Formats: sequence, structure tokens, C-alpha cells
Amino acid sequence: MARYVGAKCKLCRREKTKLFLKGERCYTNKCAFDRRQYPPGHHGQGRSKFSAYGEQLREKQKVKRTYGVLEKQFRNYFKKAAQKKGVTGENLIRMLESRLDNMVYRLGFASSRTEARQLVKHGHFLVNDRKVDIPSFLLKPGDVVHLRGESRKIEKIKESLGIGKQRGIPKWLELDYDKFEGKIVALPQRDEITMPMREQLIVELYSK
Repeated sequence: MARYVGAKCKLCRREKTKLFLKGERCYTNKCAFDRRQYPPGHHGQGRSKFSAYGEQLREKQKVKRTYGVLEKQFRNYFKKAAQKKGVTGENLIRMLESRLDNMVYRLGFASSRTEARQLVKHGHFLVNDRKVDIPSFLLKPGDVVHLRGESRKIEKIKESLGIGKQRGIPKWLELDYDKFEGKIVALPQRDEITMPMREQLIVELYSK
């Protein structure tokens, strides 16, 4: 499967916002976005304002890169979101939040979605007591994500859980630290997702 292997900090600078792609580094003074808050490239500091289409495209790229989804997969999510009842943009964000790798990140088992994706692919998690190694697996309310017994010794996971415990987890999730187990209580409402996203621009882009 294709994947982005370039510098992650350049993606944040391109979208002019922190996407938190490098975990704890994004919270320190080593964060490249904090030091250079302008797009990468020779002409990065001299770029003019985007057109309406440019803004729509950048918003789509920002959301794609935040959740680590490629173009074809993202378009499929949009098609499914448009077929659901309710607001298409909100349905899209809710589906992206329902991905297993995102839930592992939200629960605090990993410091970034990239790290969470790797842990899922390596088979460290069970969903409802069944091994699932597909990062894009969609969860629903009532599902339980469980860290496998032999994986509980991994220092990186324990470190991430400790940091996550200090920062807290979203209220639509529950986490039992002693059991290394998280439960999806409900799908998030739009106002509960604090990442700066203008999903209506994505709807306008794909509606042309």
C-alpha cells in the first residue's frame, strides 16, 4: 500500500496548522511548525492568498493528512458519508474518528496516529476479543478495544498511556487503565472534535 514517507513537519507547515503527526515532539520547542510557521519551499514566505478552490483543496488535504488517509480511500469515505442520513461533512468526520487507529490514538495507547497505525498492523489489539490488524476498521458504540497481554510490557505504550492519563481522553470514550481496555461509548458529536476543520469546504469541493 502506498504511504507518505517524507518529512511530517512539512505537512503541518503546508497546511499552516499543527496536525500532531509526530506525537510528543509537537508539544515541545523542537516542533518545526512553531519555529517556521510558513509553507515549505523557496517561495513559502511569499505565497499569496488561495482562491476559493485552493482553500477547499487545502482543507481536504489537511483532513486527509491528519487522519493518514490516501486520496482514493478518502473519496470512498466521502461517498459513504453522502449516502448516510444527516449532514455529509459531519458524517465524514465521524467516520474518520471511528477508525481503529484513530481510536487507539484517542485512548492514549499511542502518541500519534502513525504510531497507532503501526501498533494495529502488528496485531497488538483485540476488538471485542478478536484480533484486528486493519487500521481502517470502523468501530461502533459498544465496541471494546483491548491491548493484548504480551503487548502490555512495551515501554512505549505504557509511556503513552501515562501521558494520555494526564491529558485525559474524549468523553465519548472510556478507558480502564488497569485492564488496558477502552470502550467506545458513543460516536463523537461535531462540537466535541476540537481539531480546526472546515468540512463544508470538502463537501463543496467534491460536489462540483
